[in-house]
Amino acid sequence: MALTLLILATAILTGALLWSPRLRRFPAWTAMTTPLASIIGSGFLVLGPVLENAYGLWAPLVMAALCLAAFGFGAAVRHNIAQIGDSPGPCPTLRSTSEARLEDVASAALAFAYMISVAYYLNLLGSFATSLTPFDTPTVSRSITTAVFLLILVTGWTRGFALLERMEYASVTLKLAIIAGLLAGLLWYVGARAAEGALLLNPVTTSGWGAVTLAFGLLVTVQGFETSRYLGAEYDARTRIRSMTWAQGLSTAIYMVYIGLIAYAFPRTGAAVSETAIIDMMAIVAPILPLMLVAAALAAQFSAAVADTGGSGGLLAELTGKRLSPRQGYALLTLVGLTLTWRADVFQIISYASRAFAAYYTLQCLLAALSARRQGAGAKAAGFAALALLGAAITLFGQPVEG
Repeated sequence: MALTLLILATAILTGALLWSPRLRRFPAWTAMTTPLASIIGSGFLVLGPVLENAYGLWAPLVMAALCLAAFGFGAAVRHNIAQIGDSPGPCPTLRSTSEARLEDVASAALAFAYMISVAYYLNLLGSFATSLTPFDTPTVSRSITTAVFLLILVTGWTRGFALLERMEYASVTLKLAIIAGLLAGLLWYVGARAAEGALLLNPVTTSGWGAVTLAFGLLVTVQGFETSRYLGAEYDARTRIRSMTWAQGLSTAIYMVYIGLIAYAFPRTGAAVSETAIIDMMAIVAPILPLMLVAAALAAQFSAAVADTGGSGGLLAELTGKRLSPRQGYALLTLVGLTLTWRADVFQIISYASRAFAAYYTLQCLLAALSARRQGAGAKAAGFAALALLGAAITLFGQPVEG
């Protein structure tokens, strides 16, 4: 009972702090909520069991590597934001034709990545929606995913997403409050295990090149920082750069604490891991946590899916010179998403999304390298070029978790 009260009190206090008018009026924080909402979401739900199951006692090191790679890609995007300045559009006029074309290709890659990420979000939503019910089967969860896809399509086609998008801050607040409660519960649980001398050093089950390609396939779980790149209509370049840096810093701290706690307190979940394995793990900590996680999952996945659907439709309309309307873009996204839903499992979709976003980051790194070389910053250009090679490797070799 004491632990449940601690978890609830932590969640409520965190929610109250985040909902305070003073914080909500702070521009850097409001700008930060968009990338933070994307980074801390689906990945938080699946990463713990996956890393603990595959990498054992080295799970925190792999988490650190994922965050470091994401921060490197973020540095390239931040460099490009600085070059663009305060232009609101995703494809501003650049100094060279080659860079302008590369930016268009990058935007097209991002629109495609959004299509896959929406399938990822909504398939996780379907899985979590059925996880605590007697109807927890792939067919039922996919049917729920299909219904939500159609709801989003009809909403976007007939009324637009303005009302749903205004729910984003509430969704972020709920999600971060629940995560705070979860971390408080984990600290209590791990502390008790440590006092009993019962911490675990789980063995590594995935090694060599397979371990590397599996990590490649998990990049999407720390993706989302790039959304700051496309907020030029609301925030100046300096605010966007700062918001992305802060969002990546805070999300890295949350992820490292989370994986650091989970890696040494729970036995391996077995040869295969499900996308909802975190629910069973957290039920050991406190009975309230599975319900809280399902609530966080439903809110976070739906809001993220709406945001990426709108982003993809807008990008497709701009890239085609309005020949393809945003509504037609929503229809195309739904078609791609439903195909993935019924032909792939969640972990395959995660891998596809990771590779799609890696392709986008590769192009952003190439843009940053060209810009830095033009400015005579040879070392910086070489660093961005190296990141482009890493992004290309992830695009080519990322592999799904064996679920």
